[in-house]
Amino acid sequence: MDMENATPLENSFGQLPDSATLATAVIDARGNVTGWSASAQRLLGYPYAEAVGRPAARLLWGSDATGDFSALLEGRRGTTVLRHQDGHHMEAELQAYASLDREGNAQWLIMATRSQQPCLHQAPRPHKDEATTEEAFAQCHLPMMIYDAKLRALRGSAGAARELGLTEEQMRGRRVTDILPPHICSTVEEGMRRVFETGEPERFQVHGQPRQEADERFWAVSVSPLRNPAGRVRHVQLIALDVTEQHWARERLLLLNDVSAQMGSTLDVTRTAQEMADVAVGRLADFISIDLLDSLFRGVEPMPSAEGSVALRRAAQQSVLPGIPESVIQPGEVDNYPKSSPPARCLATGRPSLHRTLDEAIESWQVSDPERAAKVRAFGMHSIMVIPLCARGITLGVAVLVRHRCLEPFDENDLLLAEEIAARAAVAVDNARRFTRERTTALALQRSLLPQRLAAQEAVEVAHRYIPALSRAGLGGDWFDVIPLSGARVALVVGDVVGHGLRASATMGRLRTAVRTLADVDLPPEELLVHLDDLVTHLRTEEDTAIDDELEIVTDLIATCLYLVYDPVSRRCTAAGAGHPPPAVVRPDCAAEFIDLPVGPPLGVGGLPFEAVEWEVSPGSLLVLYTDGLVEVPEHDLGKGLALLRQRLERPARSLAAIADDLIQSLLPAQPSDDVALLIARTRALDTGQVATWDLPPDPAAVGGARDKVSRRLADWGLHEVAFTAELVVSELVTNAIRYGGPPIQLRLIRDTVLICEVSDGSSTAPHMRRARIFDEGGRGLLLVAQFTERWGTRHLAGGKSIWAEIGIQNERP
Repeated sequence: MDMENATPLENSFGQLPDSATLATAVIDARGNVTGWSASAQRLLGYPYAEAVGRPAARLLWGSDATGDFSALLEGRRGTTVLRHQDGHHMEAELQAYASLDREGNAQWLIMATRSQQPCLHQAPRPHKDEATTEEAFAQCHLPMMIYDAKLRALRGSAGAARELGLTEEQMRGRRVTDILPPHICSTVEEGMRRVFETGEPERFQVHGQPRQEADERFWAVSVSPLRNPAGRVRHVQLIALDVTEQHWARERLLLLNDVSAQMGSTLDVTRTAQEMADVAVGRLADFISIDLLDSLFRGVEPMPSAEGSVALRRAAQQSVLPGIPESVIQPGEVDNYPKSSPPARCLATGRPSLHRTLDEAIESWQVSDPERAAKVRAFGMHSIMVIPLCARGITLGVAVLVRHRCLEPFDENDLLLAEEIAARAAVAVDNARRFTRERTTALALQRSLLPQRLAAQEAVEVAHRYIPALSRAGLGGDWFDVIPLSGARVALVVGDVVGHGLRASATMGRLRTAVRTLADVDLPPEELLVHLDDLVTHLRTEEDTAIDDELEIVTDLIATCLYLVYDPVSRRCTAAGAGHPPPAVVRPDCAAEFIDLPVGPPLGVGGLPFEAVEWEVSPGSLLVLYTDGLVEVPEHDLGKGLALLRQRLERPARSLAAIADDLIQSLLPAQPSDDVALLIARTRALDTGQVATWDLPPDPAAVGGARDKVSRRLADWGLHEVAFTAELVVSELVTNAIRYGGPPIQLRLIRDTVLICEVSDGSSTAPHMRRARIFDEGGRGLLLVAQFTERWGTRHLAGGKSIWAEIGIQNERP
């Protein structure tokens, strides 16, 4: 506006007021605005670009009046009502001055100040309160913005200017897309559009960098509508609250919750360490390695570490990069840490440490470990935490956490979080270590109760497998045994104590010992099970009286057992079962069948009899004994398991070991829930050339003839060195049978791994060895037999008894 050529009209004021304190506007003769001051913009809300060129009547009073603007201004001196951009009205002191522009055309200079009188159109707005409100908005430390319907900024608080790095003037008229990153812009602008459409406030969260040089932050954004007096949404107000600390605190709590939920799911040291690595990578670190003392993997009690170089075994590792390329060793390998390295110091002191790769300790470590230093440079590792895994006051190992993709270094809060995770992991690792030790102890006990080496015998070829349960239920009471019997026979035994744990294993050991003792007496299978049933009943009674309620011991003591005797001379089997699955027999042509045994009660039930079944088998047949864990699994019932077992047994196999392995792999799940005992025996038969039998008359004169028969047969077998011993033993046994027994009397020689001499008679009275006095004529026969043989004994038969003795032949062959 050209103020030099302005010619004031006569008016009551007498001179031009001070324009620096007033809102001023210039209006040409057509009534259009040609000048607009900053004070006018503050008074009426219209920016300069929107005011200039518009009709003054519509701009000032909201009127569409046209015509001579000079006439329109007549009477407009003094107090008048003006219209603000947002629609509300205000009273103002208005003065108009006529003047000429540079071309000599008429124009008007309008000057206005807000009136102190209340306006009829709105509530009073004291100027002092408006100034206070303006100051409060401008100085607000929270990021606060006001946007118009075109999503352009109208105002910005001091907090917004600080966070965005822009002044309010620089922000005004710009959209969010001109200031913030794209992923933030879309969320914010969509929220503002919804507020304009619905008139309802919106709340949402965004994260990112408000400006390029700033750190990534998290914001809780609130967008609210600003309405005019008519209730129409004219603008929206956006307030952003920095919730970065709250966000990370919540993330730490979620991480700790996940650690508690996911870690320690198995009582395995390696798996527990891997669970910690899996949870922490990507949320706290970019790479993590966990190294533990080697003794933990064996369940041995760890000892506090000493100063010096330490060797730790890598238990687990994980990375945000596929293939974990940051690692210098693989899980299971041993890593040697120099004495001065942070992991070695951490193991010795039990204290965590936080490092940058430029720290003296890290640089010294890299000098002594060039391979690890190359990894640091290759992946741009910049921040490292070394955390001890401590439980019960002992440092079990160390965890090394590294950042290379995440640009922010670890801080003290990250260190506290890592310590908490490591503390929980250490407890889980120690529990796993203690479980490993207890399980190793239990396994050692159980295996010590099982046969360490099967006794030598020639009746059957044997393969066996024992698979302990891989569950938290503990060890079971399954067992097997191969017991040589008199007369070249062999007993095959499989049993199962119901339940799990050390109690079941200890009971299994007692039963196995009892079976061996009863087998030495040469009891028939059904009688042996009767005595074993009595033993289990007595054991249960003892445990009932010695029970401790705090130990929560189950008092029911029940076991199953299958006892089978095979005679290679007669090629016949005799078996009896006590609640046990039936044995399977596979003929040489691979046809398999299950023996139909009478269903006997389990051991410990008592009061019910046991029955035996006898059948003949062909040489080369397979006898398969097993516990129910092999055929009764969660995937199927006992009937289907037996059918599957039969199918697998009918498949040709090269060896007994191959058959056993095939059954274990095909019938059992990866983690069996019950113990499994499997015993497979291939039968052999003694041919007629290995057995000699003679019927003897009950006459003392027959003793000499018996000696002669034995001598000739031993000569045929090439057993000259034991001929004298055999003649002596036969002479004594035959003499006793004639003198104290009854007919029929039979002498049998069996050439096996030992020379077996058997004399049977019709009397059931068993002889007893006694020490003869000096002048006694008898009582020395059995003493001589015991002195010259490896062992001797009595076997009761259906029609009498048999006295047998075994003479060692040192594997001589004819």
